[in-house]
This record gives sequence, C-alpha cells and structure tokens, in this order.
Amino acid sequence: MGRTSDARSKILHAAQSLMELRGYSALGVAEICKTAGVPKGSFYYFFESKEALALTVLDEQWAAQRRDWERALRGDQEPMLRLRQLFEDTAAAQRAGQATCGTVSGCMFGNLTLELSNQTEPIRQRLQEIFDAQVGMVEDVISAAVERGDVTVTDVRDAARSVVAQLEGQVLFAKLYNDTAPLDALWPNCLALLGARAPESGVAAV
Repeated sequence: MGRTSDARSKILHAAQSLMELRGYSALGVAEICKTAGVPKGSFYYFFESKEALALTVLDEQWAAQRRDWERALRGDQEPMLRLRQLFEDTAAAQRAGQATCGTVSGCMFGNLTLELSNQTEPIRQRLQEIFDAQVGMVEDVISAAVERGDVTVTDVRDAARSVVAQLEGQVLFAKLYNDTAPLDALWPNCLALLGARAPESGVAAV
C-alpha cells in the first residue's frame, strides 16, 4: 500500500510542477510518468485520463491555497489589514518561487483559465468554483469592513470580484515580465477599488 500511495503522490507532484512551468496542453502522460519516476501503468491505476489528473491537481492546489487564504482573511486583525496580509502572502510566495526556479510562476488557476477555459468544460467549471470561493472569502472581509465604515462600496460582491481580479491581474503581469514589482501595487489598488484609506493600526501604506 505504501508503494501505490507513493506513486500517486509522485504523479501529482510531477504534474503540478510541470503544469506550473509549461501549462497543460503541451504535457503528455508519458512525460508526467517519466518525471515522476513511475511506470505508465501506475498513472492509469490512479487516474482515468490526463484531464482527471488535472482536476485532482487543481483540488489539491486549492486545498493548500485555501488554508493560506483562511489564515490571512480570518485572523483577528481589522478587515482591511486582513486583505493586506493576503496580498503580502501572495507576493512572498511568488518571490520565493522566483528565487527557487528563476521565474515567476504566476497563479496556476489563472494560467489554466487562460489556457483551457474554452477547451475543457470540467476544468472550466472547477476553475469557476475555485474563483467563486475566493470571491466569497474576500466578500466576507469587505462586508466586515463596510460594517465598520472603513470602505464606501455599495455592491460588496462586485467589489470582492474586482479585488480578486486585480490580484490575478497583477500576478499575471509579474509572470509576464518575470518581475514581482507589479505586486507592490496590490495594496494601493485595493484601497482605491474600495474607496478606503490605509488603516493606521501598525501597517504603513505601500
């Protein structure tokens, strides 16, 4: 049982790494198995297709990212500082990735949305569910900020969608230019989108 569990983990890790570097369409099952160091038969023991593997990779990636988002957005700080923590954590992750492999990998969800959203319906639907969940988490924080009078938006859902969109957009620019400097704009852009001023509790504006 240890061997089969290890093989599945190796396949998932290899697929995630390759998808982050090269996307989905250019990958084949043989290359994934070679990178994972497992026989091709092991792949089809665990996954009926490359699409099924991609869906599992998305689920695992989102499970890990969701934990990070919950840690940032559901803390004890005031709402706007929680949003800033999310941006800081995102920027730190992209910079760490660049330091490790020499390139900014961007967001897997954003990358695959651009590549696959009009090609494979199951993956498009899963990505939509993930982004809807992200928007919902940000919406909860903005709602708390509205209750405190910290922001001036009237449509909280639309505002949350705009915050997530600008987060994805700046990460995309960071990937495009292989430069994390665009991520410095996340916080001031968020303040502008929400009609908010920078909180005074211990964090200066970027």
